[in-house]
Amino acid sequence: MKITMVHGQNHKGSTWHVADELLKNIDADYTLKEFFLPKDLNHFCLGCYACVKSREQCPFWEDKAQLDTALREADLLIFTTPTYCMMPSAPMKAFIDLFFTNWMSHKPCEEMFAKRAVIISTAAGAGAKKATKPIAEMLLYWGVPKVSRYGLAVNASSWAGVPEKKKAKIAGDMKKLGKKLSAGKKPGIGVRTRFLFRLMAGMQKAGWGAGPEEKAYWQEKGWLNGKKPWKGS
Repeated sequence: MKITMVHGQNHKGSTWHVADELLKNIDADYTLKEFFLPKDLNHFCLGCYACVKSREQCPFWEDKAQLDTALREADLLIFTTPTYCMMPSAPMKAFIDLFFTNWMSHKPCEEMFAKRAVIISTAAGAGAKKATKPIAEMLLYWGVPKVSRYGLAVNASSWAGVPEKKKAKIAGDMKKLGKKLSAGKKPGIGVRTRFLFRLMAGMQKAGWGAGPEEKAYWQEKGWLNGKKPWKGS
């Protein structure tokens, strides 16, 4: 199993420790590629739309390329973010913007339709579950069919201060989630994903995309003629 983990922070705080606990409970051989934001990708989308023509035309492609490859090659994607002001961190939001061309409304990657993903967020107080929502929405529009969300108030501003009872709950939750992920069962494509794909295919066929390059991309994949990315076509 190949795992790519993207952290919406540079430090190894409570959210990182929850993700680390999950890794300890994955009972399968795996390789891990780990990225920390903004250390490993310190840019903001310029809204230039160069990536609509081709991903490689993004002015930050040289810095994005390694992460892009890791995302495509992974079987499991794990995203972590601390909860700041009831939302994901600014670096995580910047990441979402920088990879917007991966959305089904633009040039989705067929590899995404066979992946599982986990989103983890912690907060000293409220908002952790809410902070996972924008990332889950991104993954839905990327085409990832199975996404697990875990948001938890840890009642502390550092991992050292998290109550032992809360750490025990985290350990139990990660053991259950790790067991599910270890099964290696191929995720099925849900109704929402199928509906969105048909909707976006119709949009591209009608020429309502962001540019002719997008329609050409969909045509090249055969997706405007009934083929589906989750069928390996």
